[in-house]
Amino acid sequence: MIKVGVVGASGYTGGELLRILSTHPEVEVTVATSREFAGKPISYIHVNLRRHYSNLRFTDVSIDELTSKCDLVFINTPSGVSQKITPKLLENGLKIVDLSPDFRLKNPRDYEVWYGMRHEALDLLSRAVYGLPEIHRGEIKNTDLVACPGCNATASILALSPLVESNIIDVEHIVVDVKVGSSEAGRKPNLGSHHPERANVMRPYSVEGHRHVAEIIQELSYFSKEKINIMFVPHAVGAVRGALATCHTWLTQQNIDDNTLRRIYAKRYGSEPFVRIVGEGLFKYPDPVNVIGSNYADVKAIVYQDIGVVSFCAIDNLVKGAAGQAVQCMNIMLGLEEKIGIDAPPLRPI
Repeated sequence: MIKVGVVGASGYTGGELLRILSTHPEVEVTVATSREFAGKPISYIHVNLRRHYSNLRFTDVSIDELTSKCDLVFINTPSGVSQKITPKLLENGLKIVDLSPDFRLKNPRDYEVWYGMRHEALDLLSRAVYGLPEIHRGEIKNTDLVACPGCNATASILALSPLVESNIIDVEHIVVDVKVGSSEAGRKPNLGSHHPERANVMRPYSVEGHRHVAEIIQELSYFSKEKINIMFVPHAVGAVRGALATCHTWLTQQNIDDNTLRRIYAKRYGSEPFVRIVGEGLFKYPDPVNVIGSNYADVKAIVYQDIGVVSFCAIDNLVKGAAGQAVQCMNIMLGLEEKIGIDAPPLRPI
C-alpha cells in the first residue's frame, strides 16, 4: 500500500483529494495537514468523509512526519509555500505532486511578473514536469516532482493544443474566454466569492492579465515555432463547480471544415482515457454539467463562417482541474494503471 500525505487538506481541493484517495485501492492517506484545524478530525471540515477517515486528524506541517509516514505527498498551498518545503521532501526521497503554482513555470522571471515573488528553489524548475498527462505523460512517468496545472489553464490548453499543433491557426491572435464556478476561489469567502455577491452573476475578473496565461503560453509554445499571443479573460459565474473555456482563433489555411477538425482532435485525443470529443445530440457542445464529479474533459472545435475556429473544453475545476488530475499524475508516476481510482462517471443531474 502506497502511503501518501496531503499538505493543505482542509480546503475544497484538499477535500476532493481526500475523497478521491479514500477509495483508491493502492493508496493509504497517512497525513493530512491544516494549520487552522490541527488536532481536529477530518470530518470536522469534510463531513462527507466521516466514515472514511474516522481515525485520521489534521496535523500541522512537519517535514519529519511527512518523511517518516509518506512515500508521496500532494502539496496544495498558496503560492510561495511549496517552494520552501518541496526541496526538503525531495531530499528525503519523497515524490511530490504539487497543486500550487510554484513549479509550473520554467522561466524564473515569470514568477516575478505574474506572482510578484522571487523564486527560492530555482534549481527545481527544470526538474519539475508540468502535470498535464495529455502532453507530458512520458516525462511524468520518470519524474519525482510534478507541477499540476491550474484549472483555467487545463481547459484552455486542452481546447487549443490540437489547433496549434496542426498549424492551421494564427497563433499570434488567440482569444480565450473562461467561465468558472465559485469553488475556484477556495473555501475562505471574500467579497467576490461570498454567496450573496456571487450567486447569479456573470462577472469578468483579472481582465488586466490572469496568472494562468503564463502557463497556457508556455505549454502551447511546445507545439509552435511562432510566438504565442493570447487575450484571456475569465468570468465568475453562479455555478459552484465547473469551468468552460471558449477559444476564438483565426484560420491560416483554406478548405478547413468541421470534419477536418474532428480528425485533428481525434488524432491528439483519440487514445486519451479522460478526454471526450463531443459529437451531435442533445448536448452539441461541451458543457461542465456533463463532467461534474469526474476527471473527464469534454472538447470540441467548429469552423466559424470560414474565418476561424471556435474550440471548447469543459471540466470540473476541482477534479480534472485539480485533484483528479493530480491523482492521474500520481498513478503515472508510480507505474499504476492510469485510470485507477479516478474512473468514476460524471454525476447527473447535479
